[in-house]
Amino acid sequence: MGSIIEIPTKVLTNTFDKVKMPVIGMGSAPDFTCKKDTKEAIIEAIKQGYRHFDTAAAYGSEQALGEALKEACQLGLVTREELFVTSKLWITENHPHLVVLALQKSLKTLQLDYLDLYLIHWPLSSQPGKFSFPIDVEDILPFDVKGVWESMEECLKLGLTKAIGVSNFSIKKLQNLISVATVLPAVNQVEMNLAWQQRKLREFCNANGIVLTAFSPLRKGASRGPNEIMENDMLKEIANAHGKSIAQVSLRWLYEQGITFVPKSYNKERMNQNLQIFDWSLTKEDHKKIDQIKQNRLIHGPTKPSLNDLWDDEI
Repeated sequence: MGSIIEIPTKVLTNTFDKVKMPVIGMGSAPDFTCKKDTKEAIIEAIKQGYRHFDTAAAYGSEQALGEALKEACQLGLVTREELFVTSKLWITENHPHLVVLALQKSLKTLQLDYLDLYLIHWPLSSQPGKFSFPIDVEDILPFDVKGVWESMEECLKLGLTKAIGVSNFSIKKLQNLISVATVLPAVNQVEMNLAWQQRKLREFCNANGIVLTAFSPLRKGASRGPNEIMENDMLKEIANAHGKSIAQVSLRWLYEQGITFVPKSYNKERMNQNLQIFDWSLTKEDHKKIDQIKQNRLIHGPTKPSLNDLWDDEI
């Protein structure tokens, strides 16, 4: 396989010390059931050069990730200081008095002393202790953004995490948060891909020093109709012209926009392919074509039915 690929980093400026976040991470969203596969895949990823691992309390993958990272450190493959670990606060614990406890619980499950990044998973709160997915709309409670963010800042002060941020926040929700924050969010993790490019959100985050992380960067939406990215003829042409795959074109586009991303693949070859995006560039013509791709959101939220004002109608 050759030598380990050196992954570029992005500096998180809205933190006490300038934390460096690898631009590509490995996602672990919950479409797997086998813990053994998860652990083996993570150790393989570390061998290939991955250092950024993205999980969440709601994913059910914290334990397997923790075991894999511990084993990788024991094997001498990596040190804790070289790793960047992200987890997220679930909406049942998105209440001021539960935030620190939730992070401590995640740390215990992950067998870690600190996180590198802790995110509010959704700009929503629901009944504590009542875990279901999707969440019933009648269980949604008012979200105390000021109180919760003060508790996130407390996590930072306690050294439980090196950076704090959010996930699935629109511009309007970020503006509300910024108006009450002492420490601005370092990261906003959102759905972003060639079929959901989020131009306005990119501009806003850029202006406020908030790093964007793209989940679903390869638009795995085939179960709800055609996959607008992987089955796109124009993208096939761009990929062929560069001798690359559509996935590599998609990730390269994000990289050129200054976006970080957490694709999820437990396939050894695809994991490696996802890292082969740093030594070539898309052309101006490629960018013009990519700008023409029809835009629509794939992820509509964690509730049933969906909440109309969750996204504030932003593109």
